[in-house]
Amino acid sequence: MYENKTPNVIHNEMLDNISNDYAKNIGYPMYDLTKSFAIEASTLYNAMQEMINKLDVDKLEGKELEKYIYQRKGLKRKIATNAKGIIIVKGNGQINKGDLFSTAIGIRFRSLETKKIVNEAEISIEAIQPGSTGIVGQNTITQMPVTLQGIVSVTNINPTYDGYDSETDESLRQRYYEALQIPATSANKFHYIKWSKEVIGVGNVKVIPLWNGDNTVKVVIIDDNNLPANEELINRVQTYIDPVGVYNEDKKTWSTWGSGSGEAPIGAYTTVVSATALLINISVDIQEMNNYKSEDVLKNIKTDITNYLKEIAFKQDFISYARVGAIILNTEGVQDYKDLNINGGSSNITISNEEVATLGSVEVI
Repeated sequence: MYENKTPNVIHNEMLDNISNDYAKNIGYPMYDLTKSFAIEASTLYNAMQEMINKLDVDKLEGKELEKYIYQRKGLKRKIATNAKGIIIVKGNGQINKGDLFSTAIGIRFRSLETKKIVNEAEISIEAIQPGSTGIVGQNTITQMPVTLQGIVSVTNINPTYDGYDSETDESLRQRYYEALQIPATSANKFHYIKWSKEVIGVGNVKVIPLWNGDNTVKVVIIDDNNLPANEELINRVQTYIDPVGVYNEDKKTWSTWGSGSGEAPIGAYTTVVSATALLINISVDIQEMNNYKSEDVLKNIKTDITNYLKEIAFKQDFISYARVGAIILNTEGVQDYKDLNINGGSSNITISNEEVATLGSVEVI
């Protein structure tokens, strides 16, 4: 509204409104007086614009955005979490809670337990640094920053999991708009979406009512990276919405499932599952630009297509063959391409209601 109220603009407007009977050229009193006022007035206009911006959620960031949304809808930003995992420790000694381990590139983890090691044992660990940086592949946690007496080796036979970055401004703002625009009331479909997204690590949700008869609800989730959710995340969402409890062999029932022990009402038997991965395998003949290495171009293509798949996750029910081609053509290092195949064909790929597309192999010819 007041973005264009610069000193020069204000000054010119003032001079235009003064009769030409007065000398308004540089060096005359009328010019100098109005110039001085214009400079001060611009400061006031800027302050007014800043105040207006504070009332526009699309222009707020960080703590100001958090405060605005919390005061109006009670929503809080989802915080970053520390990745967790299991390591296999070999030797004869003791691991104490807090002992450090790391990858070769220095991503550090700490032990969550104290345990005596006799030949070999499993140790629960978590990343020192919260966020997705703690997600590492199998057999990568192999270092001990500080020598541990009697311990010979350490490794993780499975990747770490549950390391999520703090919620972005964009995601928090989107949840705010959903709370305003989507009527999440009386345990309707949108209420299940709201409950699911309140759990740290959930990226998006689909709800399937009456999926297994009356009083049944299926909640299909993907994680913050728009990938299939792991068991830990599935269990957290299940417990939050409708904990199943302990299974009774005699009655063939779960102790708390459908009992209203979570957010869901009594009688609403909720089943939380992860979307299944639909692997997208791509082969393409690439003409590279000069001074680009094949491995760098391949890496760029993988990054760009992965971003596209994240963009459409749970929002679009097909992979666009044309869009993938355009992404490849616009990838850094690509001059041209031909013979693009997606999952062995040259047409759009359908994504079913409970699938999320994830990048499989990319073969560059």
